[in-house]
Amino acid sequence: MDAVNPAPPPARRWSALIVVALGVALIVVDSTIVNVLVGSVVEDLGVSSTQAQWVQESYAIVLAALLLPAGRVADLVGARRVFVLGIAVFGAVSVPAALAPTGPWLVAARFLQGVGAAMILPTSLALLNSSFTGRERGRAFAVWGSTIGAASALGPLLGGWLAAHASWRWAFGINAPLAVLLCIGATALLTPSPRGGGRLDATGTLLSALGLGLLAFGLVEGRTYGWLTVTRPLGPWSDGPSPALTALALGGAALTAFVRRQTALAGQGDSARVLMNPRLFSVASFRNGNIVTVIIGLGEFGIIAVLPLWLRFTLGYSALEAGLALLPLAVGSFAAGGASFGAAHRITPLGQVRLGLALEAAGLGLLALVAAADTPWWPVALALLLYGVGVGFATAQVTNVVLADIPGPLSGQAAGVQSAFRQLGSALGIAVLTTVFFTTLGTGLRTRLTADGTPAPQADAIAATITDSAGATTTSVPSTTRITDTAHAAMTDGLSTSSYLAAAALLLALATTALVPRKPTPQAPHPV
Repeated sequence: MDAVNPAPPPARRWSALIVVALGVALIVVDSTIVNVLVGSVVEDLGVSSTQAQWVQESYAIVLAALLLPAGRVADLVGARRVFVLGIAVFGAVSVPAALAPTGPWLVAARFLQGVGAAMILPTSLALLNSSFTGRERGRAFAVWGSTIGAASALGPLLGGWLAAHASWRWAFGINAPLAVLLCIGATALLTPSPRGGGRLDATGTLLSALGLGLLAFGLVEGRTYGWLTVTRPLGPWSDGPSPALTALALGGAALTAFVRRQTALAGQGDSARVLMNPRLFSVASFRNGNIVTVIIGLGEFGIIAVLPLWLRFTLGYSALEAGLALLPLAVGSFAAGGASFGAAHRITPLGQVRLGLALEAAGLGLLALVAAADTPWWPVALALLLYGVGVGFATAQVTNVVLADIPGPLSGQAAGVQSAFRQLGSALGIAVLTTVFFTTLGTGLRTRLTADGTPAPQADAIAATITDSAGATTTSVPSTTRITDTAHAAMTDGLSTSSYLAAAALLLALATTALVPRKPTPQAPHPV
């Protein structure tokens, strides 16, 4: 059984924080690096477009599905144990991913990577929440949050470098030795976590995994397979309601059943089996902070899905150059993490969230204003730097705000809930902004071509070809120069519209912070 040391030396605590932050960086980079490398995977393994899509998305879907069970298990057996096991699983299954001889093999490995990632993300939050208090907690979450913001931008940069100078297999292979080092560091530096009583609710686990997994699938795949009816077959599923709509409906039903079960167990006093205690939501900072988290996810993560497409296929950047273009976002995020240390005694965590959201919205607004088919690099860099500073403040401290009033014994499940809200917000943001981007691209291109005298059937065919390839085929369709220029203009409109929409979501999140208490309660009641 883990022994509990409630007061480790400060140097050990901060060293442990570095290990936790690097563990989170490992899984965040792995979620974004594949977006740049998928073309190399297709070329090397000869996978179908469907398999390539699942290489990208299976990881995120499994991660979302298992966050709540992973958080609860952390409360039962100790957050440190689950964190170290998650790192070990992630590193171990990265080896078959790196050696994958076929597409299905790689997809299976990515599923298993999602399992490891789901063990790492909520336990990292639980470890920070239980290890740090007061002003130090704000600083710890600043490091954690700025690491996430920077890692999401560094993934495409590393992927671009690997695409240009090495092999996509290294994107997975490097995880194994890094995981070994992180396991050693975590075991040596992380204080053993307390183990709570109780057992895992198997039915609740199944319902939550199905509900969150199906919701994530529906949000991620809606644009591909259709939001209402089938627009692209999924195996034998070729007509009727779309797989995405069906998944969203079934996911909503499963989560409704899950909440009812958890409420019934809590009402019966069976707290030993509760996977997500509904009374957590009686804590105003937790309840309303999670609402803010979802809206932030909508505005914050979706833009990363469409921006690299515009950089590559409108501005003509290589994969490596597109990754370098996102570097100011990482620099801004790290800079904000450092600035928050000095600001902790002047600006509350909630105040830093508000500052970050305002800066993010300003950065995206600036990006929308400067975007053009011939935009030089520096206005884009300035906009992304401003946006990155906002991410560094907001992403870190919103988690601090959400978990501020949660008692230590419930840190694991509370962190699982918060992570699930974050992932669903991210999936929602990607779904909304990619749909807006591609709809604007297709509609704008079709309108421009017909206005220039292109027959409607030909305009429709060209717009469909370019939209389906995300702009990559602009140089391979007929009448190249005029159509390419038109496609670039339409893609730029798509980016600007997506940026304005993301900025509006972040401003809505800023307004919603008014629902969050200004100060945490000195000693929150144990919500069981």
